[in-house]
Amino acid sequence: MPGHSHQHHGGHGHHHHHIDPEAGDWRVGGAIAVNLALTLAQIVGGLVSGSLALIADALHNLSDAVSLGIALAARRIARRPADAEMTFGYGRAEVVAALVNYTTLILIGLYLGYEAIARIFAPEPVIGWIMIWVAGLALVVDLVTAALTYAMSRDSVNIRAAFAHNLADALGSVAVIVAGVAVLVFGWVWVDPAVTLAIAGYILWMSLGQIGGVIRILMLGAPPDLDTAAVLDHLRGIDGVASVHHVHLWQMQENTPALDAHVAVPQGRWGEADAIKARVKRALGERYGIGHVTLEMECAAHACDGACAIGHG
Repeated sequence: MPGHSHQHHGGHGHHHHHIDPEAGDWRVGGAIAVNLALTLAQIVGGLVSGSLALIADALHNLSDAVSLGIALAARRIARRPADAEMTFGYGRAEVVAALVNYTTLILIGLYLGYEAIARIFAPEPVIGWIMIWVAGLALVVDLVTAALTYAMSRDSVNIRAAFAHNLADALGSVAVIVAGVAVLVFGWVWVDPAVTLAIAGYILWMSLGQIGGVIRILMLGAPPDLDTAAVLDHLRGIDGVASVHHVHLWQMQENTPALDAHVAVPQGRWGEADAIKARVKRALGERYGIGHVTLEMECAAHACDGACAIGHG
């Protein structure tokens, strides 16, 4: 029985356009620097003004800088070629970084929610004009950071997680400005913790919505944009395929779907096994964009007995 066969379509090079060597690193580095400077300004402003919302924004900005630092490190690690220790390569470093970032955001959201609720029941004086000036500065930095990372976020779950941090922060800065105006004009101190609660709610909603896709990749789930049943039906309909079993469909990295399977060749057609294998790989690549395919060819007369279509159960 012939062993495994791989088809890489150019060594996956076109799948990794989001981690091209050095591409975008200066943008991420610049974003880290401005966010660290802003965090310091916001903490000072929050302590002087007594604004919890400003402190909340500062904490989130610090997490922005940390998340961008993790993203930058992951990008650099992901470029390392496969070796004897990591035979699949290091591409998933970006997915792990995204998981760390979203988990951090969820913890920050929970903490801010707790602090806001406590402040609602025990209000403290707030200086509105300091809130407005510092939050205005924060909004400018947030928009600069967003501009630096937006283009990269479309192709990388890692950078997208860092961009999500930043987007939430920009909205938080707008909310703090609104709270500062409310305190300054109307004396509504309660608006400060209320805005903090809204920021926390948004952070949790956004993070919990995104973290599932990251976990799916790490759990070797099928790509969400591919219908596994449809892929199986298509495989079974290819000329020369008697049956398929032990199918695994997963994502090696965010944009790299992969499949391995046992393919049974009808009796009397074993001489066509190589041609059938090539036909299957070509069909998977052209129809579903699956570039990493590993097939074990079997003669139908000696195929695995009672094998399930999916998995190895």
